[in-house]
Amino acid sequence: MGNVILLEDEIELREELAAFLQKRGWMVSQAGSLAEFLPLAAQAEIAVIDVMLPDGTGFDAASRLRQERPGCGIVMLTARGESQDKIHGLNGGADHYLVKPVKLLEFDAILRALSRRVIANWRLDRQACTLVAPAGDRLAVSSNESKLLEMLARNPAQPVNRRQIAEGFGFDWLSYDERRLETMVSRLRQRWRSESGTELPLRTAHRKGYTFTAPISLA
Repeated sequence: MGNVILLEDEIELREELAAFLQKRGWMVSQAGSLAEFLPLAAQAEIAVIDVMLPDGTGFDAASRLRQERPGCGIVMLTARGESQDKIHGLNGGADHYLVKPVKLLEFDAILRALSRRVIANWRLDRQACTLVAPAGDRLAVSSNESKLLEMLARNPAQPVNRRQIAEGFGFDWLSYDERRLETMVSRLRQRWRSESGTELPLRTAHRKGYTFTAPISLA
């Protein structure tokens, strides 16, 4: 199974949930506050987030996590069951909004269903500068290649134009030689093909730019 972070300030409940999920095969990290959660967020494939926290709200945590890691699975688990809270959570980036108390087997089933989407993603590990395929193939990427892949991940299934990319690299568009970008993309595709024997889902959008045609999450 995948990596789950539990953000819950009630210690007894958090430890009960963690013990249950570990028995079901999940790898679990625990946090009791936003301050503890944020350093762990890059490891999560799924985050389970309480709303009421000692140093903020779970809504803020979910929104920030969705922006930083678009492909991550997010489940709100809270005692706040008003419709406006549910709408706030779902609109803010949560995939599911569950109201306590929750039946543990149903909770596990929801996480497993969510994992079928999340864990099948490509993943860009920005700290390690590594691109990881769903099948586990890995490729070390340069700083600019990582920046390119991050821009594409933040615009799923949408072309990112060459000007955005050049400026994302820190260049002035008017003086930028587009052939540098074309060469970089070509070499990245070739290296992936050489390492894995498969094609990288990095496509050229004619007269527009580039797009990554598979789901890709950021770590």
